[in-house]
Amino acid sequence: MTFQKPQVKPTNIELSCTEIGGLWGVYIQESMTKCFLTYFLHHLQDGQIVPLAEEAMSITQDRLDKIKAFFLAENFPVPAGFSDADINLAAPQLYHDTFTLSFIYMMNRLGMINFAFTASNNVRLDVLDFFNECIHSSTEMFGKAVRLMLEKGIYDRPPKMNYPDKIEFVEKTSFLDGLFGSKRPLNAIELSEIFFNIERNYFSVIVMLGFAQVIEDKKIKDLVIRGKKISEEQIELFNTLLMQEDLLGTVTVSMEVTSSNVSPFSDKLIMSMIHILNSVDILLISHALSLSMRTDLVAHYTKIIAEVMAYAKDTYDMVVERKWLEQPPLTTNRKQLIEN
Repeated sequence: MTFQKPQVKPTNIELSCTEIGGLWGVYIQESMTKCFLTYFLHHLQDGQIVPLAEEAMSITQDRLDKIKAFFLAENFPVPAGFSDADINLAAPQLYHDTFTLSFIYMMNRLGMINFAFTASNNVRLDVLDFFNECIHSSTEMFGKAVRLMLEKGIYDRPPKMNYPDKIEFVEKTSFLDGLFGSKRPLNAIELSEIFFNIERNYFSVIVMLGFAQVIEDKKIKDLVIRGKKISEEQIELFNTLLMQEDLLGTVTVSMEVTSSNVSPFSDKLIMSMIHILNSVDILLISHALSLSMRTDLVAHYTKIIAEVMAYAKDTYDMVVERKWLEQPPLTTNRKQLIEN
């Protein structure tokens, strides 16, 4: 008597919480990016920027399609995210063409940071391959954006510094001083963090200025104006720190907002964008804090984090109140199951 050997089935390694959280978060962000790029491309006329924006759109759509395929294969609900319903293509151009280039530059700069962090938390190989691909495409797009910005003269390079003559080691605990009395010069790491915090806040100011110009809801408008002021205060603080070191502060090259007062974006899209910018600000200011070795910088960063977190809380309350914040996937509530 013979027995038929059971058919061997491929092992299905289910998505873990890190893969679910990473894919879900990127889907939400990419659906938001798609809305902005769709609107920008509708008005874009600069022949040099159009191909780059089209490439950025193609990458964004490809990421959305791949994440959707991951979720469908796992019978996992695809996030709602954002759609064409969140943009108004009939609205006049709100930002000049060069802002599209700034947008692509900043989104890919932040994307490199986010994708690297997310990839390091993933162990399912197909998902890891996806995030590695995201890192590669964001790095390429960042480079292309920088090159074009340099060609157009709208990229403000990080400050230069003289090369040291020799290797030195810290010999005094006074290396950490800075709150009172004399301060040592900024080191290369602290200087670069200050520069990129200024750059990121300039981007936020331009975004917020455009939003504030077109929003009709007074409660939302007041919140946006408050966020713009927080970014402006950070710019002023960091520029003052640079000038105290006899380093030139960074300045905006051009005003990138038009005179339009018709909103091309839904209030949901606007507030969700601000919610993400708040999260990025807290993350990167915290990163700068962890690398700073002068007490005055530590004090400044600590104060900024507290202020941004208070603002982020009010922004969060607003999007929850309006039912605009899509809930990330939750773990099973075991306690509730047992009680029922």
